[in-house]
Amino acid sequence: MRAPRGLWRPVVIAVPFAVLGVVFLYPLALLAAEAFANPGGGYGLGTFAAILAGPAFHDALLATLRIALTATAVCLLLGSALALLVRFVAFRGARTLARMVDVYLAFPSFLVALSLTFLYGNSGFVRSLWLSTFGFAAAPAARSFLYGFWGVVLAEVTYYTPFVMRPLLAALEVIDRSQLEVASSLGERPWGVLRRVLIPELVPALIAGGSLCLLLTMNEFGIILVMGVKNVITLPMMIYGKAIDEFDYPAASAVAICNVALSLALYFAYRQALERMPQ
Repeated sequence: MRAPRGLWRPVVIAVPFAVLGVVFLYPLALLAAEAFANPGGGYGLGTFAAILAGPAFHDALLATLRIALTATAVCLLLGSALALLVRFVAFRGARTLARMVDVYLAFPSFLVALSLTFLYGNSGFVRSLWLSTFGFAAAPAARSFLYGFWGVVLAEVTYYTPFVMRPLLAALEVIDRSQLEVASSLGERPWGVLRRVLIPELVPALIAGGSLCLLLTMNEFGIILVMGVKNVITLPMMIYGKAIDEFDYPAASAVAICNVALSLALYFAYRQALERMPQ
């Protein structure tokens, strides 16, 4: 296609920027204006600083980081093991399983939350099986694990592990297997081959998958909302509560600005890692 010339050139350039401004920049500007607005009029850091200095924000930030970091670490371990299994262990259906990873990425996260609720919820299959087998209710801790920290981590690990597997499988496809054979012929054990040959080659893919997983788990909202977790308040849940339940839009906007800043930082880290991956 030829590049537009004359009067059409500035129009073609201006239209995407105008759409970007209306769809993204303008709502973000309104969000910032609401977050930095003072009750008496004008703009400043007073309201914003007061909201961010409160214990509720600190607890939500800590819960968000704990869940995101824990889920990402487990996803990296589980995703690496599954990717190596699919790539190097010969079994029937390995290629189909690798293709299913791509299909799984298209599923919405709330389906995982619903599935786990049907399995482990207070009225789920596991509890019903326990009652029918033993005739008495399970311990309160066994009933409530799904509606706490580890329940959220389980749901996020279940959903986001394929996001780690995808870049690892792509990186494993381009690794020359002759390197592994040479290392084995020189007397290197499987763990040594993994540590000295495979892991250095997979570091960019691990960083890319881990960064993407951390970014997504940091902003996860649907899983917690659908599972009905009451005692785990993350930044997205705090934004929802402030805006919908309390109608406190300045507080919701201030928390949202911080959440956007964290998301952008993680996104740029993910893009940097993605650019270093082998093509």
